[in-house]
Amino acid sequence: MRRRGLAPLLAIGVTATLAPALATSTASAAQVGTAQTDTAQAAAPASATASALDPYVKQKPKWQRCEADKPAEYQCATIKVPLDYRAPGGKRIDMAISRIKTTTPDKRHGVLLANPGGPGGPGLDMPLQMKDMLPESARQSYDLIGFDPRGVGRSTPVTCGLTTEEENWLRPYKEATFDKDVAWARDVARKCRAKSGATLKHITTRNTARDMDLLRAVLGEKKLSYFGYSYGTYLGAVYTQLFPSRADRVVVDSAVDPARAWRKMIQWWAEGAEPAFDRWTAWAAARSEKYGLGDTPKKVDRTFWDLVQRANEKPIEMDGEKYTGDDVRSMMRRAVFSVREGTDLVVELKKAAAGRPASAEKLPDPAGTPGLAARSADVPSDNMTASFWAVVCNDNSAAWSRDPESYRRDAIEDKGRYPLYGDFASSIKPCAFWDRSVERATVVNNKVGSLVVQNEWDSQTPLPSGQALHADLKGSRMLTVLGGEGHGVYPSGNACTDGTVADYLTTGKLPAKDVTCEAAGDANGGSQGDRKRDARPGAPLPQRSPDRF
Repeated sequence: MRRRGLAPLLAIGVTATLAPALATSTASAAQVGTAQTDTAQAAAPASATASALDPYVKQKPKWQRCEADKPAEYQCATIKVPLDYRAPGGKRIDMAISRIKTTTPDKRHGVLLANPGGPGGPGLDMPLQMKDMLPESARQSYDLIGFDPRGVGRSTPVTCGLTTEEENWLRPYKEATFDKDVAWARDVARKCRAKSGATLKHITTRNTARDMDLLRAVLGEKKLSYFGYSYGTYLGAVYTQLFPSRADRVVVDSAVDPARAWRKMIQWWAEGAEPAFDRWTAWAAARSEKYGLGDTPKKVDRTFWDLVQRANEKPIEMDGEKYTGDDVRSMMRRAVFSVREGTDLVVELKKAAAGRPASAEKLPDPAGTPGLAARSADVPSDNMTASFWAVVCNDNSAAWSRDPESYRRDAIEDKGRYPLYGDFASSIKPCAFWDRSVERATVVNNKVGSLVVQNEWDSQTPLPSGQALHADLKGSRMLTVLGGEGHGVYPSGNACTDGTVADYLTTGKLPAKDVTCEAAGDANGGSQGDRKRDARPGAPLPQRSPDRF
């Protein structure tokens, strides 16, 4: 919150700097349907945009305690943002925001915004998580700021009115069911269009980045610092591209390759699963006496695919649930985020297939988590899925073929190339029937200083994805955790990893060169569960569904 004496001066100064930036970022990249409209938008004077944005920038958030059962220091408010930044005088939507202010104002550097991933992930709780994750030196430096991205949670949530079955979107290719899957994809796009109407096309990463900059101005800050996980790395990269002079200290953890947003990033789940699976077979084979899955990688591989074949012929039953071969493949894709989790999965399946007692507690949900609990009664139950499709389809409609048969061909080919998950990743999706994007995809290519953090064995956003973002962010340094497993690095309990991140957030100084850290624990198979959190604050990583970024 701004100091009273400075509020008028800050409002004037920030408006003057905010509006041209928003106008430039919109006019330079907007593809609004006709050349005439493009020309008119590009020619619009910045002063006109500044005038239209004045009411937004002059907002004074009414901070209040978020929830009675949460700490009093955790405060929430709501501000208004334009639905369409090309017409800021038009419809307005809500942006739900939160904060935990630093208790040491004399050490305050600024604000630190955070995003947990998605698209579709709510972020209001991020100040609570970041407060526990950051060391004291970093906590003292910032007011921690959270927000639900536009269309998500309490920020004017979108809905498609989907059933739980319709939300289950990672569907394996089968010739007998492909026409049904095409109809499902078409129906999802139709229902989203019908339920969310004109709002839907403006739920994009670019507009969320603009909302972030508007929030920066409302808070009276010249710059903002940022910490983003997974999808949040792409959001952060887009922000640095649109507003390079506004970005301060930027950390992006488990990074998206902007050039692959979004169809190719989903397909990377299948590509990334194959080396992770091969690593798992070698790890399990080296421990054959303990697990009994085979004493060579080839034998372990055979054990797994025999289970898949058996489950295809007769589903494997465990704790009252039946698992098909497709379920087994889907669960294994997520399980091999960690070699131990992959081993536990196959051991339990093998027991159940042999009719011996087994527990499903160690098995991932084969259908993902489409029905994640809403934040409140006001949030539609399908909000995470609806906002996911809005961003994934709207950010770059050109990445999605309009020909259903092309998805059939890709699914068949990729099942051969990536047998564990290729057909899941490449088969038909609702974006095939989505409306065209309002704007072109963002090309990330800037020199903003930032820190890219990446595990070696992250198969959700694989190491090459992080390396690609590092190359696009030409002022960045990259921190690679050799032997690091799983999706999401910080905090890890690893002094090298956590210390590098904390030092940058505290001092603003990037490492002189790229950094390589060794994973803590068993480098040949340490898992997220092995993290020694006593070395750093013990907050869990932000929760992300395995079928989200």
